[in-house]
Amino acid sequence: MNIVVCAKRVPITQEVDLEIDQNGKDIKKDALPFTINEWDNYALEEAVRLKERLGGTVTAITVGDEEDEEVLRRAQAMGADRAIRVAPDGRALDAFGLSGILAQVIREIDFDLILTGVQAEDDNYGLIGIMLAEHLNLAHAAVVTAIEPEERTAKIKVELEGGLDEISRINLPALLTIQTGINEPRYVSVMAVRKARKKELEVRDINSLGLAPEELSPRIMTLEVYPPADTGGAVMLEGGPPRIAEEIIRIVRETGVNL
Repeated sequence: MNIVVCAKRVPITQEVDLEIDQNGKDIKKDALPFTINEWDNYALEEAVRLKERLGGTVTAITVGDEEDEEVLRRAQAMGADRAIRVAPDGRALDAFGLSGILAQVIREIDFDLILTGVQAEDDNYGLIGIMLAEHLNLAHAAVVTAIEPEERTAKIKVELEGGLDEISRINLPALLTIQTGINEPRYVSVMAVRKARKKELEVRDINSLGLAPEELSPRIMTLEVYPPADTGGAVMLEGGPPRIAEEIIRIVRETGVNL
């Protein structure tokens, strides 16, 4: 089974005092450490496990600058056979442009399955996977928590709302967006990543893909990024259930919420 995995490098923002950049449209990232997007890490692990069971190849793709090759080297250390980076040439890209770029590269690859993460940690968007499937006219499913290939189909489990799961079959080739918890990603040592640096890594220039300017033009516009308003600390309510219920109702009404 030949599998393509799309991965992204994201900043680690937990337990950090974030600052808005001078343009007011993003956070300052110069001093932040980066890592692979959590959902993409699960997708990579699932791809490698399927390859180990069924044979085939795993191709990892990212769109980014030279620093973003860190994600691909990690993928190679995990077991990916091929790594491709598309250099954006300084272009500002949103999910529509990124999915179009990925689709153009993937069209040249023989694949049975495409895996992406459900969403990205930095912007919380869950757009790339579904948009990519539409670009490639593929059957797709989102928030997948189990995959069991069966010849030219795959039995999949999809996480629904309210703690429910849905089990169904999907025709291959297909695209699946992977939810965290589908597996336990393997530990990747520093030594394994260093060894991976000796492997071939393909770099494609965005201008060589033959995409028209309107296909790369952002559809999403960020007007302003700002920290949440400081609304003070928590209010601790005391007393029995009836007393606490009355206080909650009073607070909600005083803050302008209609019950």
